[in-house]
Amino acid sequence: MKVILAKQAGFCFGVKRATQMAFEAAGKDQKTYTLGPIIHSPQVVGKLEELGIKALDSLNGLDNGTIIIRSHGVELKDINEAKQKKLDIVDATCPFVKKAQEHVKSLSEAGYGVIVVGDADHPEVQGIVSYGGEKVYVVASGEDVKKLPKMSKIGVVAQTTQSFENLKNVVSECLMRNGEIRVYNTICDATAVRQEEAKALAKRVDCMLVIGGFNSANTRRLLEVCAEIQPRTHHIETAAEINPAWFEGAERVGVTAGASTPKWIIDEVVNKIEELNKSD
Repeated sequence: MKVILAKQAGFCFGVKRATQMAFEAAGKDQKTYTLGPIIHSPQVVGKLEELGIKALDSLNGLDNGTIIIRSHGVELKDINEAKQKKLDIVDATCPFVKKAQEHVKSLSEAGYGVIVVGDADHPEVQGIVSYGGEKVYVVASGEDVKKLPKMSKIGVVAQTTQSFENLKNVVSECLMRNGEIRVYNTICDATAVRQEEAKALAKRVDCMLVIGGFNSANTRRLLEVCAEIQPRTHHIETAAEINPAWFEGAERVGVTAGASTPKWIIDEVVNKIEELNKSD
């Protein structure tokens, strides 16, 4: 059985940057926290907790110390609250997410009704929306656009982990409704590359493993694109979750990982599969 690891599996630029900033902050002699999990990897969050950096749900009760802004950003009100409390702020927001926030702000100020393509319940989207005015709407698909009120000017941005196909569908529906539309493609290049690579790999293998946090949007999207091609696709967070029965009759096993998955977890998964292969 051959194990084929996707070339772009694991940390993207924004996640790598955020984790580096967090671990560097851990070495400072003061109380340090992250506002929400720094990335969607329970294992990385756990390592930071071992170093004394705890993830907070809010800033309630925190009056001093350092707060690290997670990679997928936070709502504007949280940034303002941290400033009002005069906390030391380490902004680890991914630059791609930051750009989406800036576009929503500028579009709202220019009088556009803003459409954010993404998952309304995801923290990244909630943060992006907070930078706009009253007329900001989140849609998951082109069908959702039909439910929106009429707007003379529409601005469109996307959650960084969205598929380009879904963004195109939303824009197409907008074109059917309005005359003036401004579109910013804020999908992260790393996300698109990982998805295309995962699709190609899924076509070549008999079984596919997707590694990443169960709360990770980009990992779930990798799972979806792989499962559409290879039904024997499984989502795991760690090597401990591997079921040997998955590989019965498989000659080639593909492995990819979400942008928040550290290399050491990927290595453990690959090693576990190879150990199972040797024991057969």
